Amino acid sequence: MRLLGSGHPTPPAIRLDDALVSLRPPVPQDWHEWAALRQASRAFLTPWEPAWPADTLTRDSFLRRLRRQAIEWHNDQGYAFLTFDAATGRMIGGIGLVNVRRGVAQMATLGYWVGAAYARRGYTGAAVRLVVGFAFRRLNLHRVEASCLPTNEASRALLLKLGFAHEGYARGYLKINGAWRDHLIFGLVRDDWAG
Repeated sequence: MRLLGSGHPTPPAIRLDDALVSLRPPVPQDWHEWAALRQASRAFLTPWEPAWPADTLTRDSFLRRLRRQAIEWHNDQGYAFLTFDAATGRMIGGIGLVNVRRGVAQMATLGYWVGAAYARRGYTGAAVRLVVGFAFRRLNLHRVEASCLPTNEASRALLLKLGFAHEGYARGYLKINGAWRDHLIFGLVRDDWAG
């Protein structure tokens, strides 16, 4: 691990690739492209995400995010990646594992987003497959969980298609776009993963 300003570690130089997407941890040089993609996709993303702070797209905010993510990598608490089109190298979204639990749990929670221009084109499914493989093969996790709003038909269909089981309904689960919202809960265990 290298240091990212203020003595904070950076994630390792790791890439996950398939024919459609390439994933790697974010670096400071990604800020401009990340901010432009998020801004262009704001209306598309807002209904599904926590409320954006006023400074969310600034360079300083992005660097704080990277420092937090680097600490999470270092402490085996979370693994954030950016998603790129394998053919063009263009950034198309982000994906990661958060809330890594070890001990008797050996699990993490999956989260992802995709820019509006790249939705429903197979990119997110490819990224999820790569990250789930990373979770089970590299991190030796037993279980990956995911959730989505009941109205997010695209995310629900994606998770089911990739082998996640719909396991429940959580009331007031996450604060999305300024309000506590119910979520559908999905899970995938390594024994059921097709790889």
